[in-house]
Amino acid sequence: MTGETAAAGRSRQASFRFIFALALMNSLSFGIMIPILPNLIKQFTGGDTAAASEWNVLFATTWGLMQFLCGPVLGLVADRWGRRPVLLISLFGLGVDFLFMAFAPTLWWLFVGRVLNGMTAASFSTANAYLADVTPPAERAKVFGWMSSAFSFGFIFGPAMGGWLGEVDLRLPFLAAAAITLLNFLYGLFVLPESLPPERRATAFNWKKANPLGSLRLLQAHPGLLGLAGVGFLFQLAHMVLPSIFVLYAGYRYGWTPGILGMTFIATGVAGVVVQTMLIGPVVSRIGERNAVLLGALAGAAGFCWYAWAPTGLLYLSAVPVFAFAGFLMPGLQGLMTRRVAPHEQGQLQGANQSLQGVASIFGPLIFGEVFAWSIRQQGFHAPGLAIYLAAALMGLAFLLALATARRAAPLASPAE
Repeated sequence: MTGETAAAGRSRQASFRFIFALALMNSLSFGIMIPILPNLIKQFTGGDTAAASEWNVLFATTWGLMQFLCGPVLGLVADRWGRRPVLLISLFGLGVDFLFMAFAPTLWWLFVGRVLNGMTAASFSTANAYLADVTPPAERAKVFGWMSSAFSFGFIFGPAMGGWLGEVDLRLPFLAAAAITLLNFLYGLFVLPESLPPERRATAFNWKKANPLGSLRLLQAHPGLLGLAGVGFLFQLAHMVLPSIFVLYAGYRYGWTPGILGMTFIATGVAGVVVQTMLIGPVVSRIGERNAVLLGALAGAAGFCWYAWAPTGLLYLSAVPVFAFAGFLMPGLQGLMTRRVAPHEQGQLQGANQSLQGVASIFGPLIFGEVFAWSIRQQGFHAPGLAIYLAAALMGLAFLLALATARRAAPLASPAE
């Protein structure tokens, strides 16, 4: 190994550590608000649970709509002017949103904060583009797996912190999340280097591409990319089922208390971290990115079926290790997708993925929430797991689509040597 090669390796490791820390703090701040925001909304509605649920759906779908519309714009900005400015914009927008939650006097102020956050939320997608810039194609699945683990870590510790701080004061978790996020912003401002050198950037900002339809044209322009994006969309849509109905489903079917729910979040998060940090790298190096995607889709379908069928809480929990292997899908998929676009298109690719995630965030809660409500109201057809079976079917479709489209391609360009 030459001195120049060793220096490049150390630079990539340092960049990865920076990005992983950013992602970890970001997911931790998100996790903090999970057990608190619905209760804050309920407080504003005078304790009316039904009204709080309606506002919660409005917040979720509005955030998804903003992601759908603004994701492509932020992706193009990242390709034209670099990843670092977009990461800073995203972190600042999230921090301001948490301050809105901490001090909002009315629900409409909360709504404004959610709109602002939805417009600027691009930290994970831009972080993926950043890592694609500095990581050789053969190693990308491994680092994308570690990025997924940052999300899991945040959801292990964040809700626990939020619940504990919320016992002191309902607004305190949002102040803590704002502090974490704005410290994250300062960290990025003073420490994080830019990953995309000027010679690798897009030469112009094209407004025709700065919309969801323009993003689809990018997906169509590269062989197999649209099909892979479809796999990712089906995965994201299927995974909206548990955030949408899990608390109500587990309480209705198993009688789980908040304490049991918290332990379940921890168990699920730990299983995900083990897969994402310890298994993805060595397994993908042996079976390849395509097979990792197929494995993840099959595990997701099997895990959802098991969740939907489980007649007892103990049997539900026994499916957690199986479902954890669904974590192979997105790192393998990101590895395949980033090979198909040039460095100056990585941000646009992640913007397109973020736009599709926005669509999943809009329709997922509506679809799964309505299916769950219908399934428990029927007198002659009582199937509380129906919505989760639907998620399993979506994962089955993702497997079939991946079988047809998930082919490895030679990278259009290598990351910075």
